[in-house]
Amino acid sequence: MNQTEYISIAALNQYAYCPHRCWRMFCAGEFTDNQYTIEGTTLHDRVHTTSDVQRGETWQVRAIWLKSEQYKLIGKSDLIEAESGQVYPVEYKRGRKGEWDNDELQVCAQALCLEEMTGQPVNAGYIYYAHSHQRQLVEINAELRQSAIATIEAVTNLLETGIMPKAIYSKRCKGCSLYSQCLPQTSDKVRSYQEAN
Repeated sequence: MNQTEYISIAALNQYAYCPHRCWRMFCAGEFTDNQYTIEGTTLHDRVHTTSDVQRGETWQVRAIWLKSEQYKLIGKSDLIEAESGQVYPVEYKRGRKGEWDNDELQVCAQALCLEEMTGQPVNAGYIYYAHSHQRQLVEINAELRQSAIATIEAVTNLLETGIMPKAIYSKRCKGCSLYSQCLPQTSDKVRSYQEAN
């Protein structure tokens, strides 16, 4: 594959959720909708209406592009807010807080872009969960930054080599719209059968 120019911020979220899913989406160009992806798309269709408003002390701008030359990232923000001189990203998600850190990595990647674009440190962001109508604070600390940078490197390698990661069954597979394409449990059974014979 060709050297990657820019990585979609969303690819970091997908990779952290499942490297095999990320490969299917960003290398093989596969995507299938299910109930969860349709709900997410509907939410983002509403959120991605470009606007720029002042709400009290908080300035809000929706659907602007974020970009980092240093990390070769690009993606559209759901919401960027500025208050008391601090700028921070707000990422919208359809459900409620999950057990994994993939959404936090996406917010951190947006923060890295914002830092480069504004020249200001971004120490926090938020995830707004539509199901609960609650915001979750995401502290952009050294540990999360290191995890985001490691994920950027892993996604870059994935996109440049095109090597498909093994599909590994986990609880995450239950809601995955691409489950029927990778069938990780079936693949494991076939592999076990081949090894036994």
